[in-house]
Amino acid sequence: MGVSGCGKSTLGALLGEALDAPFLEGDAFHSPQAVEKMRAGQPLTDADRWPWLDRLGQAAADAILAHGTAVVACSALRRAYRARLRAAIPAPVRFILLEHSREELLARLAARPHHYMPASLLDSQLATLERPTPDEGAMIIDTDAAPAALRDAALDWLR
Repeated sequence: MGVSGCGKSTLGALLGEALDAPFLEGDAFHSPQAVEKMRAGQPLTDADRWPWLDRLGQAAADAILAHGTAVVACSALRRAYRARLRAAIPAPVRFILLEHSREELLARLAARPHHYMPASLLDSQLATLERPTPDEGAMIIDTDAAPAALRDAALDWLR
């Protein structure tokens, strides 16, 4: 979990491979209307996000029923979003928040010019982000390390 550009997709794919689990890219579950809204530089509202979270939660539940586990990349910026995902998934759910400086996130977003999420929306995501509290049992890691090192740290924590 985390804001755009933090490395969710990279780490998620590596974890999926290491765990021999399906990897679900949350971006693929946005409606075309939500994608166009973001492409136009408009932040999503909760009304935009609830159906997306429901689709993603159902896909994760289906993947877990079929394969026993799954890895999902999803911003999950607010506690309520994480609770909605947990409610939809009939298995224990663990979250890993990936953090980085605003400056590095902007540089990463600038390096992917064909993605629908413009760098102009980063500040709205940072403002929306509710860091997990201790009762959520989430791991929080800074993404300064190489992706393989992040994968290994996440696997150690998950075990």
